[in-house]
Amino acid sequence: MFSHVMIGADDLDAAKTFYDACFKALGGREGSVDPGGRVMYLHKGNIFMVTKPIDGQPASCGNGFTLGFAAESEEQADAWHEAGLAHGGTAIEDPPGIREGAGMKLYLAYLRDPAGNKVCAMYRPS
Repeated sequence: MFSHVMIGADDLDAAKTFYDACFKALGGREGSVDPGGRVMYLHKGNIFMVTKPIDGQPASCGNGFTLGFAAESEEQADAWHEAGLAHGGTAIEDPPGIREGAGMKLYLAYLRDPAGNKVCAMYRPS
């Protein structure tokens, strides 16, 4: 359904430090910077990018917006959360753990990135 996801950040160095650590915890690689200054991550056929807004205005996070990253285990989601906290992220909501509702059971770990975007690692236990 999606071709890519791009979010804004005013401090691309802080964003790259944060997302490099988080994606390594999920088995990915550090991001690369393209000629336009955007930070790009390629992982399992997906593209995630961070950029300064092209309109020149300050970046802002979306109210109600959450970007979820797939984790392969509870341990990997915890490692993602710890890496994010150690590299400029802020813990939000409940601590990482199982959430149940609407007939689903999910392991979720939430953070705000250095720009304030709400991000989450999610694992679907069997």
